[in-house]
Amino acid sequence: QVFTFNRVEIKVQPSDKVKNGAPMSIICHADISKNSDFQLKHNFTFFKDGKLVFMTISDKEDAWYEIPVAKSSDTGDYECRVKADGKLGFSKTIYVWVEGMTKPTLTADKKEVLEGEIVKLRCELPEEVPPLEFFFRKIKTNSEPKEKRVPEQNQNFSEMEYYVKEGDNILQFDCFGKRQVRFGWESSQHSNKTLVTVKEPFIKPTLITRPSNNITEGDQIEFECSTVVAQMRDIEIIFQKNRTILNSVRDKKFLKYSTIATQEDSGEYLCKVEQGAVSKTTKLNVFVSELFPKPTLSASMTKLDENKDLILNCSINGLRRANFSILRKSSSGDILLKKSRVLVIKVNVNDTGSYICKAEVKGIVKESKPVRISVYAPVSKPTLSVVSGSPEVVLGKPLQLICHSVMGTPPITFTFYKGNEIKKNVTNDTYATFLDEDIGLNDNGGYKCDARNNHSSGVKTSNILNVTVIVPIRDASLGSVPYGEVEVGSDTAFLCSVKEGSWPIDFKFFKKTDHEVLLHEVREYSDRTIWHKKTMKRKDTGTYYCMASNRASVDVRSRPITISVILAGWQKGVIAAFVLTAMAGAGAVALWWFLRKKKKAKGPSMEMSGSALAPNLTSEKLTRPPSDGNYYSGSGYIEDNENHMKSTDESKGPDLESAEVDYTEVEVSTLDPHR
Repeated sequence: QVFTFNRVEIKVQPSDKVKNGAPMSIICHADISKNSDFQLKHNFTFFKDGKLVFMTISDKEDAWYEIPVAKSSDTGDYECRVKADGKLGFSKTIYVWVEGMTKPTLTADKKEVLEGEIVKLRCELPEEVPPLEFFFRKIKTNSEPKEKRVPEQNQNFSEMEYYVKEGDNILQFDCFGKRQVRFGWESSQHSNKTLVTVKEPFIKPTLITRPSNNITEGDQIEFECSTVVAQMRDIEIIFQKNRTILNSVRDKKFLKYSTIATQEDSGEYLCKVEQGAVSKTTKLNVFVSELFPKPTLSASMTKLDENKDLILNCSINGLRRANFSILRKSSSGDILLKKSRVLVIKVNVNDTGSYICKAEVKGIVKESKPVRISVYAPVSKPTLSVVSGSPEVVLGKPLQLICHSVMGTPPITFTFYKGNEIKKNVTNDTYATFLDEDIGLNDNGGYKCDARNNHSSGVKTSNILNVTVIVPIRDASLGSVPYGEVEVGSDTAFLCSVKEGSWPIDFKFFKKTDHEVLLHEVREYSDRTIWHKKTMKRKDTGTYYCMASNRASVDVRSRPITISVILAGWQKGVIAAFVLTAMAGAGAVALWWFLRKKKKAKGPSMEMSGSALAPNLTSEKLTRPPSDGNYYSGSGYIEDNENHMKSTDESKGPDLESAEVDYTEVEVSTLDPHR
């Protein structure tokens, strides 16, 4: 029994696009070839979106998956698999779209509510499968429905809470759902409409005034705000003008407020009734006629010198009979100066300030706009000085000046001059500063400042300030006489000089050791100084430098020089003579001892040898004085040796010269008799 799968087919009846609620069949067909006519058991398995939905076993080559009522949740990708005697066949995938969604149902937890309460709605699509989107609509008479969207990923229903506002008398709600399909979004029908009746907890308040019209300043005006309440619980009435609360009551149905009317009382008034989250408001505009205009305060002068007369006059346009008073404004309260229309005073600087006048008619008090009076004392002669204290500046550094007047009413205007050129104008209370950043070598004076205020006395000028420009030290150098090598015991002159710098200059001489050693310091009114160091010693060998500074406070250091202290010429000769004398004495003693020994041993032959030795000794430039046979002069050797030591010392340099000679060791050889 041989068979093979040719193909497995899947199809939908009546079509792959089915109306919601209509019947639908998924058919799987196995096309099999056999070598003979024999029966096969076919195991059919149907899948939707990769999940098993139906299985059947048949000896026929066709199987049917029946869906009597198609729903939108039946939309998806279908495929089938056929298994026969261990062999498998697979169909292609077919997409089935069930068009349309079931109608949702909407329920409300209340059918009747009060303003300020909450209605809870539930919209459900029982035959649909999430994810879904729900849309709730609030429908009011003569207005567009307001819609709210709620996505649901894991359930086929959604809930929404609605706050019932003032004016929501009769409300209707409905909902619908949406789901996403391969070709876009699909919407359901709208649900049933749910009706909710709204009741008022209290009516909109009523606001009235007494008198209702023709209100004039000075009249008694009374406001009354009232409402009708369903439940006298946590109710509050608030009365306000603009944003200012004038009065309020709790758990009462009415409120009263009265006052003497002024022109400032004109405007919009508001009565607000609140209970929980519900608030209702009534507005009323009130106009108060003017009884008399505001008074006007005039001054003879607003800016004047001290000890001058000031006249203040208070008046009302078109009205002469009123109670007037003139006052001075103060942070602690207005100060009454005089109950009169006119005030005359002789002013001083303490009278500077703001003044007002008040007028009273029929109990109505009105206040004028303030008038600012400024009283000035003359400025004193200013003083000009350098901020740092000393009237000098380092070349290239900025110079800061301060101009100060001890007396004078601010504001004071200060003017700075450099020569005859105006550099800066500053307005301040008692002083001003000026920074001159352009300092040159020739800027040695010519600064001054002016001070003036609004006093009639005019400008006061300071004395001229002369400023010294300090030139910093530049390029210090050190030299010596003699230079380089100095003999022990001799004097040395060190010369330290600078290329540029203001006097006086502080010179310091140092020698380098493990630490800096200060040898000499001096202050000179010159660009150089000489330091004489007496009696140089071998320990004075080393490196020297100098340092120069002035009032610019910058230390400038020279390049170092090296001084080598060496032995004097006579000291070298003494050492050489001592060495040669020692050598010659030792040689003479050895020769005498040798000749005496030979004489004893050989007799006359020794005498001949001695006479033969004499010419040899003479040829070596050795002389024998007749008085002392043990002494010989080595002056020729000393001279040559001195020259040799000098050249050796010079070739070795400062390292040899800096070492002290403690002792000299000389080795003398015995003369060979055969020579």
